[in-house]
Amino acid sequence: MAYFVSGATGFIGRRLVERLLSERPDAGIHVLTRARSLPRLDFLIEGWGEIDPAASDRIRPVLGDLTEARFGLDDETVAALRRDGIEHFFHVAAVYDMTADAETDRRANVDGTRHAVEFAAAVDAGCLHHVSSIAVAGEYRGVFTEEMFDEGQPLPHPYHLTKFEAERIVRESATPWRIYRPGIVVGDSRSGATEKIDGPYYFFPLIKRAGERLPGWLPLVGPDLGDTNIVPVDFVVAALDHIAHQPGLDGRTFHLANPTRQRVGDVINALAVAAHAPRLAAQVDGGPLTAVPRAALSVLGQVPAARRMWRLALTEVGIPEAILEHIDLPAEFDTSQATEALAGSGISVPPFETYAAILWRYWQRRLDPERFRASNFHDAIGGKVVMITGGSSGIGRATALKVAAAGGIPILVARGLERLEETRREIEQAGGAAHVYAADLSDPAAIDALCEQVLAEHPVIDILVNNAGRSIRRSIALSYDRFHDFERTIRLNYLGAIKLIMGLLPQMRERQSGHIINISSIGVQTNPPRFSAYVASKSALDSWTRVVASECLADNVHFTTIHMPLVRTPMIAPTKLYDRFPTISPDAAAEMICEAIRTRPKEVGTTLGTLGEVSYALFPKIVDQVLAAAYRVFPDSAAARGVTDPAEHASREQAVFARLTRGVHW
Repeated sequence: MAYFVSGATGFIGRRLVERLLSERPDAGIHVLTRARSLPRLDFLIEGWGEIDPAASDRIRPVLGDLTEARFGLDDETVAALRRDGIEHFFHVAAVYDMTADAETDRRANVDGTRHAVEFAAAVDAGCLHHVSSIAVAGEYRGVFTEEMFDEGQPLPHPYHLTKFEAERIVRESATPWRIYRPGIVVGDSRSGATEKIDGPYYFFPLIKRAGERLPGWLPLVGPDLGDTNIVPVDFVVAALDHIAHQPGLDGRTFHLANPTRQRVGDVINALAVAAHAPRLAAQVDGGPLTAVPRAALSVLGQVPAARRMWRLALTEVGIPEAILEHIDLPAEFDTSQATEALAGSGISVPPFETYAAILWRYWQRRLDPERFRASNFHDAIGGKVVMITGGSSGIGRATALKVAAAGGIPILVARGLERLEETRREIEQAGGAAHVYAADLSDPAAIDALCEQVLAEHPVIDILVNNAGRSIRRSIALSYDRFHDFERTIRLNYLGAIKLIMGLLPQMRERQSGHIINISSIGVQTNPPRFSAYVASKSALDSWTRVVASECLADNVHFTTIHMPLVRTPMIAPTKLYDRFPTISPDAAAEMICEAIRTRPKEVGTTLGTLGEVSYALFPKIVDQVLAAAYRVFPDSAAARGVTDPAEHASREQAVFARLTRGVHW
């Protein structure tokens, strides 16, 4: 007997392989893997050797790609697999993430399943075991049985739709099939082990914060968040393995779900007990709120100020918006067929409250972001490789010196090699090590070449500090014939930054470790006049980062945005008004970056910046009046007008205004 498993290095797949190794001792197990995932697979095989000393012989990697037809396997490989006799093909590979974008969902869940069906037919697989999800029920209200599929249920999220379409592809397959719909899968109920941060785990930091700041005996009142359906991964894997080997069940679907409804509030309370945090003593029915037409709430959600405040609140507690919007599962999932197939096996869903504390302890010991915050900068940076753009002067140079002095290895990038070499010599003379690369980060081809060279010479980039940038201070009245100002800033500040991130991000996600720090501006929070080109480019980077950060969280890749106040660097030198403005030094700015490396926060900024952001969300017209006053007080500089004025300097009125709004770019 031979098995084939896709997604064998993933959350469910790796545990399924472990189960097959222990329960099916004579079978060979083919696992689909990409070439770049081979190191991770080798690491897993070494660990599986503790389950079965022959694991390295029984596990047979098959180099292919989920996104290609028939997994991209050539005829010779397919023929060899057919001869081996694949009796069970477990198609586990998929995206199980509500925060992923629609295209990622479709490539993995729909196209990947289509390719799996093609592969199953090509190798004459005995049975295709497709791991789906209860998400196929969408927003169906009532009891959703295992026999139900296309009931006209609303599928409001791309994830729901792709899981539904994937099931349809399997159901139309000529290969015998069985479909399994797990509930929301959490860690092992016996050990708590998990590496998948989603679902209820998004609420763990909030529960921890409540436990740290409020007494555990304090009764809380909160909204009734509806129902959920949580199952531990060990139950899912055991049930999947058992049902797959029962005869006569082809063409049937099994809900690997909790047979009884679970209130979200009860789940939170079980975790709160483990965290010594206050519990919800009362859950207020959302009846009055649900009476408000959904359309009205939707319109409110489109109001920029309301939307911005909502997102700020969610960002602060680390909960993706998509998760909160779909936290309630209106369907009740019947598990009759799964229960019948598992009869006598001893496999059943344990009550959540019996293992909530186990999940909590594992998360607290292994996954809590606070745990990974080193007590000092030396501990956080020692031996790590840090790429710093704009590293030849100003903030980048100051950061490089501090990183090297603490035992890190800076990789400095800028256009001018000569000044980079000066910084490297200074670092080496102080006993440190550094590497330098000249590249124009506004040129996509140059970034591609940079990433190729850097990753060839330094396989591991632990931290990226996106510091290089261009600022233009010019009113829109002087910009009508200078559209290139906007093109130049967007090319470097936004497109160049994300191009570099995307060049380094795959290896970070593959290694399950990385930190990307984007140097943004207080201007994004305060919207100062005359900075439309600069602020727009930084705002674009901020928005991109917020989206991508949630996609990479489960891979332990973290993003930090620093809304930097005005820094006295060569970038502001052309604006002579700034000569009398209060600024921070490059060293102080570098300290902010070093602290971000140590603590890995979501955002870093100033009190004034936060006040500006909140004020604009609440009182946009009043803020516009303040900004209009600043527009009158601070004229376009001589440099912006294209002239030279040696007598240009800040007036007393301008200096006072600048001191009252310390750090803002005027």
